[in-house]
Amino acid sequence: MLLSSDVIKSSGIGFGTSGARGLVTQFTNEVCAAFTLSFVATQRQHFTFNHIAIAIDNRPSSFRMAMTCAKALEHLGIEAIYYGVVPTPALAYAAMQDNIPSIMVTGSHIPFDRNGLKFYRPDGEISKADEQEILCTRAEFPPFDGIPNLTVNPHAARLYIQRYTSLFNATFLTGKRIGIYEHSSAGRDLYSKIFSALGAEVIALERSDEFVPIDTEAVADEDIAKARNWSKQYALDAIFSTDGDGDRPLVADENGTWLRGDILGLLCANALHIEAIAIPVNSNTAIESCAYFSHVKRTRIGSPYVIAEFSALAENYETIAGFEANGGFLLGSDVRFKQHTLKALPTRDAVLPALMLFAEAKHKTISAVVDSLPKRVTYSNRIKNFATERSQIILTLGQENPNRLLKALGFEGVSIQTLDCTDGLRMSLKDGRIIHLRPSGNAPELRCYAEADSVEIAKALVHSCLSKIAVNGFVDLLSE
Repeated sequence: MLLSSDVIKSSGIGFGTSGARGLVTQFTNEVCAAFTLSFVATQRQHFTFNHIAIAIDNRPSSFRMAMTCAKALEHLGIEAIYYGVVPTPALAYAAMQDNIPSIMVTGSHIPFDRNGLKFYRPDGEISKADEQEILCTRAEFPPFDGIPNLTVNPHAARLYIQRYTSLFNATFLTGKRIGIYEHSSAGRDLYSKIFSALGAEVIALERSDEFVPIDTEAVADEDIAKARNWSKQYALDAIFSTDGDGDRPLVADENGTWLRGDILGLLCANALHIEAIAIPVNSNTAIESCAYFSHVKRTRIGSPYVIAEFSALAENYETIAGFEANGGFLLGSDVRFKQHTLKALPTRDAVLPALMLFAEAKHKTISAVVDSLPKRVTYSNRIKNFATERSQIILTLGQENPNRLLKALGFEGVSIQTLDCTDGLRMSLKDGRIIHLRPSGNAPELRCYAEADSVEIAKALVHSCLSKIAVNGFVDLLSE
């Protein structure tokens, strides 16, 4: 017999900002089974259920992992309801309505040689405490000889489409031309149905048979160019896309300019008349300066930290939500919108913020809506294949001597106004610029976020900082 905690520990897989992530080679059948069995054991302490919902993204490894999870459930006498390739929020929403747990097989935006597992309680995304329970639970199980085939149940896809088509009438998007950058997104077969049902003319763009790792926080230069070209070629009013599992939106305006995720979340929350919000520390400061919300709480980066604030906010406010710099919008309470009740969905979602943006831009352009906000611009990028240990050394040395780090990054004649170590190292400079360094929670990458009064300044800050950090000897320079 095997022990789930031992199998998980020996795999080297841990939880990142959202879900367990690792190399595909690490997610063996035994490891997938161990995570599944530990998850079930933790959930049975609080809930009664005989079914668990499972869905996947379009990665080559995801179906095999899902079948292994289903085999582990079969060992416990639990029936797996397989929803096939659907967005993570579609799976979570369907499972929450049925009051059962769920498992999403996805690595989100990370490269195809990696994958992951996201776990949901019947009442929403698991917490960081739940993650630790899963890692430590000692569930016994035998090695599995075979894995079952799975038949797709269309219920989650249908329910997700209905969630949003029921909010508006069938002419809501009439006259709008919306491009959908499909690539390998888990929701690519659903989005055209939603927008078309609401009256839009939909243009499908660049569907891919190979997995495409779209990062909504660090949009590739080629995707920036594609959006501008598509906008001109097809005379689009907007372009909609997502990351791999469909929980982070990527939306471009009529000029093909991609919007930052926290700006999209800000507009969505305002359109829904949300009173109190929870946002990660790397979000744009325009969220506070616009004065749209009664209360704003900043957290560590990652949806579990945002969700963890909802219960406290709910004590004082009726409508609550959260959103992230990557664009994922988390609805923490039921809200009334146009005589409809939109049920809470406390996990990242990509479709809701896009639709609320389209509602705000019903009689004007998206760029005009964005231009109405305070003029603060954020930008981010990352160094790939950058050892997490090296990132941590830089952050530790930077916390000990932030002025030395600032000098090593090439900043002369400017000093630090505030230093925030909530998650990584966030330096607010006296001239109004902000630099934020943080190792990724999902992959060996160092991320740099910047905020300034113009996109040119923000981009220059990020590129300058990352180019200096990437040079051999940067750590030694800090240690001198």
